Amino acid sequence: MHIEIDRDVCIGAGQCALTAPNVFTQDDDGFSALLPGKEDGGGDPLVKEAARACPVSAITVKEPTG
Repeated sequence: MHIEIDRDVCIGAGQCALTAPNVFTQDDDGFSALLPGKEDGGGDPLVKEAARACPVSAITVKEPTG
């Protein structure tokens, strides 16, 4: 899967980091960021739930097409 964070939309609520802490974190400014090496979600089943938990829908999770 591919994860995108729209930093222009993110408000730094932190719901993603609370829901999937093995994939998401918050940067020094408090905005959502992916942990290093987790650009593909790392197989974490909570990634989609974290995207749904975002109050402003700043996270997009795309499944590979194939």
